[in-house]
This record gives sequence, structure tokens and C-alpha cells, in this order.
Amino acid sequence: MTPTGKIELMAPAGNFESLQAALDNGADSVYFGVEQLNMRARASINFTIADLEEISRRCKEKNVRTYLTLNTIVYDHDLSIIKTVLDAAKAADITAVIIMDQAVIAYARQIGMEVHISTQINITNIETVKFYAMFADTMVMSRELSLRQVKKICDQIEKEQIKGPSGNLVEVEIFGHGALCMAVSGKCYLSLHSHNSSANRGACKQNCRKKYTVIDQESGFEIEIDNEYMMSPKDLCTLDILDQVIDAGAMVLKIEGRGRAPEYVATVIKTYREAIDAYYEGSYNDEKVANWMQELEKVYNRGFWNGYYLGQKLGEWSDGPGSQATQKKLYIGKGMHYFPKSNIAEFKIEAYDIKIGDTLLITGPTTGVKELELTEMMVNDEKLEVAKKGDSCTIPLDFRIRLSDKLYKIVPQ
Repeated sequence: MTPTGKIELMAPAGNFESLQAALDNGADSVYFGVEQLNMRARASINFTIADLEEISRRCKEKNVRTYLTLNTIVYDHDLSIIKTVLDAAKAADITAVIIMDQAVIAYARQIGMEVHISTQINITNIETVKFYAMFADTMVMSRELSLRQVKKICDQIEKEQIKGPSGNLVEVEIFGHGALCMAVSGKCYLSLHSHNSSANRGACKQNCRKKYTVIDQESGFEIEIDNEYMMSPKDLCTLDILDQVIDAGAMVLKIEGRGRAPEYVATVIKTYREAIDAYYEGSYNDEKVANWMQELEKVYNRGFWNGYYLGQKLGEWSDGPGSQATQKKLYIGKGMHYFPKSNIAEFKIEAYDIKIGDTLLITGPTTGVKELELTEMMVNDEKLEVAKKGDSCTIPLDFRIRLSDKLYKIVPQ
């Protein structure tokens, strides 16, 4: 929980663009992977050991906590790099490490790093919380728990004064938004069996997101399935039950999405930030929830449901293989120069046209994610309504762009 007493909003960061988007939109903490020993080793770009100091620096400037994920299955040949990564994280003053393997837990404690228990451990009861309280200050509950079960665990922590190594009461963390897996808290072997690519080592091939025909091999009868994507759950969304989530006693709300685009991080974190603040201010209501849901629908999603938190029937499956987002981005071009005295940004148009009235998106490792409406521009030193492929255009901006920044146009889909 944050120093203000509010539930902690924890954001995913798969690269520097997403990290900056999280910082700019109100995250209280960020979690990220380094190299290949995390559950999004293949899905996101991932940071390097050399990036740890920069991550720590940026987050400290915003008073945001940093969590390194080292939560895959670990083999003997991994132990050396695990120790190297943890030593570097300690030296960079990373806040904590999220772990599932006991050897990693032991080494992190040995060097004095704060430990958080990954959802991969599948904590579902108070006795397991007591056991891991010897090593960890925060524990991510199994994704299959209901809010009633979460509340019971939180109440028992308070009642029995179960404390972690820091001397503070153990904090309960739960997933609040993002992709769900048909497997128990993400532990799945489909990808390993079919492609020799282990989901439990961060290399999931997402077999469950595909279309299958199910046949009874004894009779040859083809089972009729109303929903063709019967192994692909809709995305978890707790925004419309956020009051119940907070009342259950969880202290950290984790947003999934290290493999998703930076504008996804920006939109989801901004939306949940507003909702959390509204709850504590007493202004959380159905009208606001409806508006927030419209914002969430703009970015990548497979449809939404509340997961298992309300105890409803198991499984709400998506009806397609990909995103149901109401918007998409089209690559337009790249940043060329910024003139700070006049607050003018220059872009090279390399793909689609842009025109006055378009919604633009600018992303970059330092810039993060910026969205704006195009109200005026100069094209090849002439004030025009449209800029086309090959043109150089300048746009008034109240923020700096860099050479690495990319320009997109947001369109309906």
C-alpha cells in the first residue's frame, strides 16, 4: 500500500517507452524483466542488466517503486546469471524482486533484497502465507481466488499480525487487469509439448489463443462448441468492481501487459489511476465506470470479464484470436528535430498521410506515450491541411521529441 494509504497501482514495463508511459500516467510501482529469466522473455523486448541503473533513476525521480521479475523455472545452469542479475539489481537499488524459485529466494535474501512471491507459487491459503512470510514482504495471490477468499486471507494477516522480514504486515497483491490464461495461474505445458518452448520459462507460443476442432476419437463425433476459441479467456478487468477489490483488503493491484504496446500501458494505467483516486475521494460511480470502460476498449483487449473474483461460472472465452480494440495505430513517420525556443517538432512522413483533425500518437524511450489532436502544421515550410509520404512537417508541441521517436495516427477499427 502507498504512503497515502491507497492501494498500490503496479504497472508493467516491457521497454523504456512503456516504463515512461507508466511513470507519466500515475503508476505507484513498475515491474519488468531483465534478459531471459522472466515470464515474458519472448513476448517483450526486455531490459538488459545495463538498463537497471537508468530504470532505478527514472523511477526514483517520480518516487515509484521498482520490481524485477525473476519468476521462471530455474535450472542449475541458470544459477550463475541469476546471481549476476540480482547483484546488479541490488547495486542499482531496485526495490524488490518477484520470485517463484526457492534458490532465487534464498540468494535474494542473502544479499538483502526485498522479496515478493510470484503468482506462480499459487498461494491460496493463510498457512502458505505464513510460510513465505519468513522470506517475503509481499505475496501475489493465485489468480483463481474469489474476492471472498482474498478478504479472508487479508483479514487473517491483520488478525494474526503476520509480518514479513521488514517487520511490516505482509501485503497481498492481486491481478487487476490484463490477459488471463486457461492454466492455473499461468502454469501451462501446451507450448512445451507442441513446440518445445516452455511457457514456464517465458517462451509461451500461445496455443490456447488458436481455433480448434474437438473430436471424440472413439466415435468420430465432432463436439459442437458455440465458441470457437474455447481455451482463450477474455481479459481480466476489475475496473467495474474496483470498490469490492479494495474492500477485500488487497494492497497492491497489478496490471498485466509487459508484452503489450506502450499506449496500452498509458491508457490502462491512466484509467485505473483515475478510478482508484475516485474511490478514495468518494466519487467512484457507474457513470464514470462506463466512461473508463470506453477508454479501455480503445486499446488491445480480448473482451473483458471479472475473472473468478465474484465466483461466477468458470470460463468466459473470447470469440476471436486477437484484439477487440476499437482503435488502432498506423505508423506515419519518425521524429527528426525539436526546436526548444519555438516548441516546434519536425517529423519525416514515411507512410500514411496526416491531416488537420487527426489524432496523433508519439512514442519514444524517453518521450513515453503522448497523444494529441493535430490542429496546425507546416509542410515543407508552408501551412497546409495535409502532409503526405515524403513530406517534412513541423508541429507545435509543448514537449520535446527525439530522433528515436515514432509518429502514429490513431484510427477506428
